[in-house]
Amino acid sequence: MTAARTSATIRYTAMRLGIFVGCFVVVALLVQFGALPKGLGDSNFVWVLLLALVVSAPLSFILLRKQRDEMSTQLVNKVDSAKARLEANRAQEDGATQ
Repeated sequence: MTAARTSATIRYTAMRLGIFVGCFVVVALLVQFGALPKGLGDSNFVWVLLLALVVSAPLSFILLRKQRDEMSTQLVNKVDSAKARLEANRAQEDGATQ
């Protein structure tokens, strides 16, 4: 297994986390300067966190399409190779019992 094959999932996750952190900082600044409401009572952190999640989800969906496709291809290849190994083991066991 090469480093390029293992890094597709890690790269996607890191980029997704980066988009979320960026959205969190922007939303926190907007709340701090009064452009967005601060929430109710002491719920400021939860409000900012949820709003950042809502904003980052569609951004990630649009911006990370290529990385998601690479990760999907990598996972499909792994599943296919695992199925092939399993089938080869089953065929080997069937040959040994006959």
